[in-house]
Amino acid sequence: MSMSTHAHVCLKPFKSSTFRANGLARKLKAKSKLSTDSRGHITKKWILSAGLCCNVPFADVAVLVHPINADTLDTDSINILFLNKAKAFPSGTQAEPVALAEGQSATDEFNGKVLNKTAAQLTAFWSKLVFTGKGQPPKALGSDAEVVSAVAGNPGAIGYVDAGAVNDSVRVVATF
Repeated sequence: MSMSTHAHVCLKPFKSSTFRANGLARKLKAKSKLSTDSRGHITKKWILSAGLCCNVPFADVAVLVHPINADTLDTDSINILFLNKAKAFPSGTQAEPVALAEGQSATDEFNGKVLNKTAAQLTAFWSKLVFTGKGQPPKALGSDAEVVSAVAGNPGAIGYVDAGAVNDSVRVVATF
């Protein structure tokens, strides 16, 4: 048996899967033509899709406190404050957590990396605490700027934002 005949025999069972892969490639190619602008540049949808498929975070999340708050906080301390398991910073100052609204990338990053919970798990967690009268979720604000402003205006506040939204009016205690 010659090498070319052997290769043909060995590849024969894969012919239909190769056809399916080629068909998928044609569909993707056709779809990519529809997702380009008039200059032939790939649109933001494809870039967003690539980021979601590759599980690449968009940006770091910064945890903020008021500049006069000198407490050093690790991941566990931040977790405890945001899950209402502690009501004060290590120094004794009353803590008031401020969160971003659900659905924002910084919220998803923070929930996963710091709280180790999904949005559904947090909803269930807070529902139980509210129902039993043992706690309330952190106040949720609509934008990074609102969180920065709230933390800058309250010495007991702690919040998180996209690291790119931080300014001199707050102090960063951790970045994830």
